Amino acid sequence: MNKNTKGYLFASISAAACGTMPLFALPIKYAGYSSDTALFYRFLFGTVLTGLCLLLRRSGLRVSGREAGTLLPLGLLYALSAHFLFVGYDYMPAGTASVLLFSYPVFVALITGLTRQKPPSRTVWGATVLALAGGAVLNGSDGTNPAGTVAVLLSAIAYALCIVIIRTRGIGKTDGMKVACYSMCCSTAFFLLRALSRDSFVPAIPTGIGSDIVLFALVAAVRLTGPISTAAMGWPEPVAAVIIGSAVFREPLTGRLVAGTILMIGAALLTLPEARIAAAMQRLRLLRPKTDTLRAAARALRALFGFR
Repeated sequence: MNKNTKGYLFASISAAACGTMPLFALPIKYAGYSSDTALFYRFLFGTVLTGLCLLLRRSGLRVSGREAGTLLPLGLLYALSAHFLFVGYDYMPAGTASVLLFSYPVFVALITGLTRQKPPSRTVWGATVLALAGGAVLNGSDGTNPAGTVAVLLSAIAYALCIVIIRTRGIGKTDGMKVACYSMCCSTAFFLLRALSRDSFVPAIPTGIGSDIVLFALVAAVRLTGPISTAAMGWPEPVAAVIIGSAVFREPLTGRLVAGTILMIGAALLTLPEARIAAAMQRLRLLRPKTDTLRAAARALRALFGFR
């Protein structure tokens, strides 16, 4: 398995785990618990689990001052992403919110271009237009609210910044498990302070796993394939969330939701490096007319995603 394949696998695992968020969030919401308390226990569980893994591996928990200066904002951004997503759940169905969250690949591409002082390419602008169209379609769905749309977009921006920071800041050689552990530790502190300040803390509530898997797999994917490819390969996240919302929580599977999902996934795939898109299109043009259609599609996909 080559480097790109491993990166795409980790990206898909991270996205699929993120897509299961409604399984954890909605039962707690319906039970009347505050989102701050729920997220505190979720991140606390993830922190303890990854910390134990580090100790069992004898990797050590020490970090340098430079690493700490990056892990702190990374944890806060991850916490803000989760917070705004939970706010979005109050204004729209979970499946719709998760599909709208998948606008983050476009934000990753835009932020990466700005940090490298390069103007966004035509394909990135095309992806932005598709994402805006998808957002407009989703915003017109039943049960949605402009306030929820803004909240979920803020969640997407915070998540995009997390992906960019993992690759560009001073943690390039830090153990991925350690990055996940300290980032979730910062997120735990954030939600504990919010719960205490709002007098909404509950001593013990049911919690779930998933944050540790999402963040650890995300770190591994970004290091292997880069932030843009990692974000673009997050398509299992909206697909899983829509299926869970429809099958488990009886959320309506409308034509608008399906159309919005397709537009968002299309926008994400457009943010892939242009060289890979061009290679895929060239493969399609050079194929002989007699070539089997399925074989042509398979070759194009291999070229697009970097498989040999």
